[in-house]
Amino acid sequence: MARQNRRLTRDARYGRYVDGPDPLAPPVDLTEALDAIGEEVMAGYSPERAMREFLRRGGKDQAGLDELARRVAERRRELAERHHLDGTLQEVKELLDRAVLAERKQLARDVDMDDGDRMLAEMQLDHLPASPAAAVSELGGYEWRSQEARADFERIKDLLGREMLEQRFAGMKDALENATDEDRAAIQEMLGDLNTLLDAHRRGVDTQEQFEEFMAKHGDYFPEQPATIQELLDTLAARAAAAQRMRNSMTAEQRAELDALAQQAFGSPELMQSLAELDANLQSLRPGEDWGGSERMDGDEGLGLGDGTGVFQDIADLDELAEQLAQSYDGSRMDDIDLDKVARQLGDEAAVDAKTLQALERALRDSGTVKRGTDGQLKLTPKAMRQLGKALLRDVADKMSGRQGNRDLRQAGAAGERSGATREWAFGDTEPWDVTRTITNAITRTAGEGGSTAAGVHIEIGDVEVQETEARTQACVALLVDTSFSMAMDGRWVPMKRTALALHTLITSRFRGDDLQLIGFGRHAEVMDIEQLTGLDAMWDKGTNLHHALLLANRHFRKHPNAQPVLLIVTDGEPTSHLESSGDVFFSYPPHPVTVALSVRELDNSMRLGAQTTFFRLGEDPGLARFIDSMARRAGGSVVAPELDDLGAAVVGSYLGSRDPGSWAG
Repeated sequence: MARQNRRLTRDARYGRYVDGPDPLAPPVDLTEALDAIGEEVMAGYSPERAMREFLRRGGKDQAGLDELARRVAERRRELAERHHLDGTLQEVKELLDRAVLAERKQLARDVDMDDGDRMLAEMQLDHLPASPAAAVSELGGYEWRSQEARADFERIKDLLGREMLEQRFAGMKDALENATDEDRAAIQEMLGDLNTLLDAHRRGVDTQEQFEEFMAKHGDYFPEQPATIQELLDTLAARAAAAQRMRNSMTAEQRAELDALAQQAFGSPELMQSLAELDANLQSLRPGEDWGGSERMDGDEGLGLGDGTGVFQDIADLDELAEQLAQSYDGSRMDDIDLDKVARQLGDEAAVDAKTLQALERALRDSGTVKRGTDGQLKLTPKAMRQLGKALLRDVADKMSGRQGNRDLRQAGAAGERSGATREWAFGDTEPWDVTRTITNAITRTAGEGGSTAAGVHIEIGDVEVQETEARTQACVALLVDTSFSMAMDGRWVPMKRTALALHTLITSRFRGDDLQLIGFGRHAEVMDIEQLTGLDAMWDKGTNLHHALLLANRHFRKHPNAQPVLLIVTDGEPTSHLESSGDVFFSYPPHPVTVALSVRELDNSMRLGAQTTFFRLGEDPGLARFIDSMARRAGGSVVAPELDDLGAAVVGSYLGSRDPGSWAG
C-alpha cells in the first residue's frame, strides 16, 4: 500500500486552478481603493458612485476602466483607419493582369499559330472590359495558350471560393488552398447538411442527436468545437453578421463587382446558393445580431473578404467591450467584462488589469467594506469606516510627528495604569500582552479554519492583543463642526469630515473610556453618528447656529458629571442664527445682537461646567477673527487657525493636549 501511495504521488500532475478564484492568490489590497472611496463619500458622492469612480480612474499602479476604454477606442480607430475593403478585388485584378500578360507573351512566341487566330485572340485581350468581374466572365470560354496564364485564371475562381467560405468559416481560406475537387465536394456536402440542421432547428424539430451526428461528420470544419447547436449558432451568426456589415460598408460598385465575381467561385453556382441559404437561416435564427451596421474604411491596406470579416468581428468585439467598460447599464458589474476578448484585442497585460478591477469590485462588495441598505443603495459599513479612520489617523500622526516631535497616538495613557480595555497589537507597542484574549483569539481562528487544537495552538501576530493603559479620568468630548453653506462653498467640507472621522477613530480605538459626541451646526444643530456625518451632502441653507450646537454640547456634558468636558468648535463664520424658545430658528445676517448674546450665554454655561474649549477658526475674515478671539478669552480657551490640510492634526493635537495631567484643573 505504501508503494502504491508513493507511486500515486509520483504520478501526480499540477496545473492552473480553474474552478473559481485562485485560493493561493494574494488578497486584494483595498487600502488605496478605500481611501479614494472615502474621500468621494465625504465630498458628497454615494458609496456606489464613489466605488464606480475609483474603478473608472484606477489606482496609482493600476489601470482603470477609462484607460482600458481609451485603448479600446484607439484599437478600433486604428483598424478603421488602416484598411480599405477592396483587397479581394485588387487581388483578382492582379491575377487577371498577370494571366493576360502571360497570354500575350505566349501569343508572341507561338510562331506556328495561324495569324488570323492570333489576331482574334489579341483583339479579345485588347478589348477586355475595365470591370474585373466582366473581364473574368468574358474570359470564361477563352482557350488559353499559356499554361501559366490558365493557372492564374483558375486561381481567381479558387480564390473567390475560398474567400466566400472564409467569410462564414474562419480559417477556411488557408485550409482549402490547393483544394481538390473531392475537397470542394466535401465542403458542399457540409453546407447542405448544415442548412438541413439549421432549418430543422428553425422549425423546432431538431434533436441533440442530430447535432451530434453533424459534428461527428463535419466537426473538423469547426475548431471551436461547439457542444450544442446554440453555441454553433452563436459562432456562425457572429461571423456572418460581420460579413454582412463588411458588405454594407462597401460602395455600390464594389458590391456589384463582388456579386458578379461570386458566380465564378470554384466554378460552381451551387456554392453561392448554399451560402445564401446559410445566411438566410442565420438571420432568421439570430435576428438580434447587427446585420445592418456599416463602417467607413479609408486606410491604405486592402482587406480580402475573409480577413475583412475578421476585422469586422474585431470591431464588433471592441464595441461590445466599450459597452462593458462603460458600465452604464442597469445592474452592470465588473464581472460582465469578457476577459478573453480583452486579451484578444488589447493583450494579456490589459486582461490582467481588467481581472484586477474585477477582483477589486468583488473584494469591496464581499469583504464587508460596502453593504446595500434598506433603500437599495450601497453604504460604507462600520468596518470600512474604521479602516478609513485608521488611514486618516495615520496621516494625522505623520503631520503631528513632523511638527511636534513624534507624538505617539497609539499610547492610550501616560501613567501606565491598566484601563481594563485591550486592543490588537501594532508594531511598536510595548504594553503587556493580554494572554487570555490572545490565546482565545488563536483557538477561535484555528477552529474557524477547520483545524484541530488537539496538537496544540499556534499563535500568530494577528491573534495578539495588548492591555491598554490609561492615566486618568474619563473625558466627555463634544466636537462641533460647522455645516453651513460657506463650508462647502470654500472647500472646507471634506477636511471637516476627515477631522471628525480621525478624532472619532482615535477615541473609539485608543481612548475608549472617553465619550465623544459629534454635533453638526448649520441653520440648526443636530447630533450625528459618524456614518451620518461622513455621508452628509453639502447643505446650502444659510445660517450658523452656534447657539443650538452649544445647547446640545452642554446637555452632553451634563449627562457625564464625573467626566472632564472637552469642547472643540470648528467654524468659518460668526453665529447668524439661534434657537428660539418656541423651537423655531431665527436667522439674521449680519449677526443679530440677540443671536450673539444667546451664543455667549451658552458658552458661559460650558465654562461653568468646566469645559476646556478650543476654537478652530477657518478663513481669514477679520470680523470672524475678532469674534472668535473674544469668545475664547471669555471662556478661558484657545484659538487655532490651521491650514485646511492641518485641521485634523490641530483638532487631534488639541484633544490629546487636553488629556495631559497638568491641563485639568484640580
